[in-house]
Amino acid sequence: MSTDQATAPASTSTSPSDPDAPEREEPTLGIGASLPPADARAKTEGTYPYAADLWAEGLLWAAILRSPHPHARILSIDTTAAASMPGVRAVVTHKDVPGDPSYGRSVADRPVFASDLVRHHGEAIAAIAADHPDTARLAAAAIAVEYEVLEPVTDPEKAFAAEPLHPDGNLIRHIPLRYGDPAVQGDVIVEGLYRIGRQDPAPIGAEAGLAVPRPDGGVEIYTASTDPHTDRDLAAACFGLPPEQVKVVVTGVPGATGDREDPGFHIPLGLLALRTGCPVKLAAGREESFLGHAHRHPSLLRYRHHADTEGRLVKVEAQILLDAGAYADASSESLAAAVAFACGPYAVPHAFVEGWAVRTNNPPSGHVRGEGAMQVCAAYEGQMDKLAAKLGIDAAELRLRNTLATGDILPTGQTVTCPAPVAELLRSVKDFPLPALPKDTPEEAWLLPGGPEGAGEPGAVRRGVGYALGMVHMLGAEGTDEVSTATVKVHDGAATVICAAVDTGQGFATLARQIVQETLGIEDVHVAPVDTDQPPAGAAAHGRHTWVSGGAVERAAKMVRTQLLQPLAHKLGMSTELLQIADGKITSYDGVLSTTVTEAMDGKELWATAQCRPHPTEPLDESGQGDAFVGLAFCAIRAVVDVDIELGTIRVVEMAVAQDVGRVLNPAQLRARIEAGVTQGIGAALTENLRSSHGLLRHPDLTGYALPTSLDAPDIRIVRLVEERDVVAPFGAKPASAAPVVTSPAAVASAVRAATGRPVGRLPIRPQAAVAQG
Repeated sequence: MSTDQATAPASTSTSPSDPDAPEREEPTLGIGASLPPADARAKTEGTYPYAADLWAEGLLWAAILRSPHPHARILSIDTTAAASMPGVRAVVTHKDVPGDPSYGRSVADRPVFASDLVRHHGEAIAAIAADHPDTARLAAAAIAVEYEVLEPVTDPEKAFAAEPLHPDGNLIRHIPLRYGDPAVQGDVIVEGLYRIGRQDPAPIGAEAGLAVPRPDGGVEIYTASTDPHTDRDLAAACFGLPPEQVKVVVTGVPGATGDREDPGFHIPLGLLALRTGCPVKLAAGREESFLGHAHRHPSLLRYRHHADTEGRLVKVEAQILLDAGAYADASSESLAAAVAFACGPYAVPHAFVEGWAVRTNNPPSGHVRGEGAMQVCAAYEGQMDKLAAKLGIDAAELRLRNTLATGDILPTGQTVTCPAPVAELLRSVKDFPLPALPKDTPEEAWLLPGGPEGAGEPGAVRRGVGYALGMVHMLGAEGTDEVSTATVKVHDGAATVICAAVDTGQGFATLARQIVQETLGIEDVHVAPVDTDQPPAGAAAHGRHTWVSGGAVERAAKMVRTQLLQPLAHKLGMSTELLQIADGKITSYDGVLSTTVTEAMDGKELWATAQCRPHPTEPLDESGQGDAFVGLAFCAIRAVVDVDIELGTIRVVEMAVAQDVGRVLNPAQLRARIEAGVTQGIGAALTENLRSSHGLLRHPDLTGYALPTSLDAPDIRIVRLVEERDVVAPFGAKPASAAPVVTSPAAVASAVRAATGRPVGRLPIRPQAAVAQG
């Protein structure tokens, strides 16, 4: 398959929701086909083996003792009673960690087990292995820990002056972005304060894993890791073992919208397996899952926008404060995204942004889809609504006057070289027909805000229409070395792809099959399970596996294609470029040759290994300047909501989405990813807030933490997919799911503002904020 863009249209647009648009004819195989996942049937029938389903001979069960306090000094830990219980095989604490006592993806600041201080509610204190899960839980409860309870630091604004919660201090990172002339003033100025709550990734399946000791003194860990090589290296350092003695095998991943299995789950498992010499399994309950993994950063954002009398932006000033919780995790990169995208996909000649990420005694924050970008999108779009209202300009028109385009410069000083069809996206949702009002529907059949049994009256319902534009970066940023390796093998008419890229639901395994089908004309393509015996492929985040791992698969498949075609081309006295592979057949341009791929293979096994590494980026400097991103993706959403202005209840009626996708690789999969992203964003806008009181999580369960269900999902109309291929990407494709997650909360808030006239500066939106004034 060629990626030469000169042979393809530079830009096309599809309108899946337009009934008058011509149907696009999809291929049945290869790129552009709606190929279903190979494991779809097993997953829907419940026969797919996840980590929670694994079993091994001589299996022991693990339990982790977690702190009931958000901040405390540990005076003593007595494991005597637990260790003496019948069936208990091992109890481990910080004293039993043979290697590094702490770990972390950016800063090794998080202890495997707390030793002297507890820094957040639910921090691990000890772990137990026993012959029955109930015995393990009872033994954990029998461990006597004496605490000196300390006053927690829960307000990130107070963290600057508070006593250090960690030897590194409370400030994780500060980015002062300076772009343009600070003395410039606009004719019109609007200010706003915005608060974004703590969203949980809420994985479909809670964390689980199995650790099995190896004869060489190492250990194998079976878990749903999304970054197996990093997890292996972190675990090996804590075990005091070389990385080659620790193997991470990726089991079925039951969905992921951020990091999946936190190392805080599988490192204790490995320690117990090494201590007992037996396989050890952990299957977390939902409460432990909430306590143990990282969440979206709660954020406080202050903004001041300057514009001229025509509504064109002159300057943006912002202060962004991310609550990292107890440990650094992904806060540095989240802050970089927040600061860099603080002005949104708008052309701003002057920008001055201060960003901080600080430690508190709140639960840890980390990777959740669209981290950093989602929080600032809610704020800058709130500012655009305020500016439109103050100037008396239509909200969509004001945005159109300021949209970013290819060739513009970001406030970080980086030129936008990738396609940036922001204005086209916004016009598409703006011009899409609005849903009909229910005026002709019998009153008893109305879908009122608050659900079918809502207590409101139809006369109190107001409809609002709002807009939002969002942007995300592709791949890692600020100098991250993005590289992936893949091997393609062909034998007996079938192909196998070996690549350590984890399919977290984004569809990489399906894409890999499509690439090989298109390049080699082989329908039967198998993607091998992922483990750390394979070369690294990096984390499943920011669309990187579509780009980097997909690029490696494509290069390896092309190398095999050359091996396959060279003997035939040599025999015919022509170049391999004059031979084509399609539908399992090889033909020459002149029709002289026509044979099948199987016949051309003649029983041989062909294979090739290739790498893909995008162009490098650089860290932001002391003024927030630098070419920090490989590429960008954009999204526009128009939200239509009904609000009961007396009760403050909200129903999202419709979300019209236009997205910059680069190239549609799998139409059905792409639509599903966009719809899922929009729904996750609606959760952040209306219901999802993992609240804490004085550092204690108030409702670590799916009863108190309200995820949107199918009844909450509105009509999601994908009105336009702009296919303007990014020429530096292997397929020209861009990430699909992060952009709608980032954009949809801001669009819902914008629509609620339109319905109520209220400023709506907090997400999720509280009922009192949706009650109309007057």
